[in-house]
Amino acid sequence: MLKKSPDALVIISLVLLLFAGLTWVIPAGEYAREMVDGRNVVVPGTYTAADPSPQGPGDVLVAPIKGMVGAAHIIAFVLLVGGAFSILTATGTLDAALGSVLQYAAKNPGAKHFIIPLLMVIFSLAGCTFGMSEENLVFILITIPLARSMGYDNIIGVAIPFIGSAAGFAGASINPFTVGIAQGIAELPIGSGAGYRWFVWAIFTTIAILFVMRYARKLDKRPQATVLPVSDSDMEQNQSGEVIPFTPSRKLILALFAIAIGLLMYGANEWDWYIDEIAALFIALGLASALVVRMKVGKAVKAFTNGAKDMLPAALIIGISRSVLVVAEDGKIIDTVLFAMSNAVGDFPQAVSVQMMFFVQGFINIFIPSGSGQAAITMPIMTPLADLIGISRQSAVLAFQFGDGLLNLIIPTSGVTMGILSVAKIPYNIWLKWIWKLILIFTLFSAILLALPEFVDVWPG
Repeated sequence: MLKKSPDALVIISLVLLLFAGLTWVIPAGEYAREMVDGRNVVVPGTYTAADPSPQGPGDVLVAPIKGMVGAAHIIAFVLLVGGAFSILTATGTLDAALGSVLQYAAKNPGAKHFIIPLLMVIFSLAGCTFGMSEENLVFILITIPLARSMGYDNIIGVAIPFIGSAAGFAGASINPFTVGIAQGIAELPIGSGAGYRWFVWAIFTTIAILFVMRYARKLDKRPQATVLPVSDSDMEQNQSGEVIPFTPSRKLILALFAIAIGLLMYGANEWDWYIDEIAALFIALGLASALVVRMKVGKAVKAFTNGAKDMLPAALIIGISRSVLVVAEDGKIIDTVLFAMSNAVGDFPQAVSVQMMFFVQGFINIFIPSGSGQAAITMPIMTPLADLIGISRQSAVLAFQFGDGLLNLIIPTSGVTMGILSVAKIPYNIWLKWIWKLILIFTLFSAILLALPEFVDVWPG
């Protein structure tokens, strides 16, 4: 019998207590900050010790409400999109579309091994171009049923968009929210060095696909090999069921869904769309879907409330995850960690220093899961540091990308990561047990790809 895994809320609570304890050990300190192009940027060389602010039991108890307030945008996004998506699901469109995919796969046995790589490439491009992150909370609602319909588990359902977009996020060449901000702070032309970054993207995406497909083929041979505590009958149950007809109205809804995804990608790149606009887009899609099938108002409202209710555990996880950062910020230890890590980088040869930059960025990512936020805080320090030790500024940006993008797959302080696992009902420790080999492979290739520019001229100018 499998042991019951620790609940995600328990894990996050333990992390919260750990960070509160660190505020009693790590000295308090602060950097001066200034507004540059609307961003609150650290001023290099201004770190000073601050009055200690250790976080006690009262602070820990207050932190969750502060975390909820700080993560209110993402929490509202999750609840509203979950409700809107539930309306879309209630129309039967996704079930009908999945049924069509499965019928095609049944006639072409090798098709399902083509579907997963194709989707992962698409999601990787989304991570590469507009930094898809929170949107994964929407897409797993599609890919989990798809994976289970093909006889796979929720791990595969989450891996398709989450690992796919993370590979693209880390190897991004034109993501305005990470590479764009980092290059702007480093005073590099926006989009420069894209050739090498596309090479990195191709390698990361290939690694991600091979890793996921290896697990998928393992499940093909032996469904009991799933790492999740799911019985064989549960997995088989998801492969059966009545076929829902793919009617013209459902095809129209699917077309509207495709248009919405296109608008999402274009809006994020060209119109600076973020959570507000994306939530509005999916609410509109949900309402339009109800109108197309002439769904009764009562049924639509019930579907919406049920969808929002299903997302409530994820919303709680997101808020509690944010409370960990609240404790670290109120305890004034984030800047101290940043100062110590950035100083440690310069004590090694160039080829090693750039690796240290990667590990430092990954460690800082635990405290600052936001890609744009991490770029705004770390790059003003890493840029002059790169100049001092003779490392290309492009390599410093690449080290930031790797540390930010790859570690997002496992850090417990990321509301998106913990929210995704909560929605998918994947215990955090099981996710770590499954993904640690991929993280190790990514880390090894990151070291090679960071060292290569120190020996071969891959950057322009």
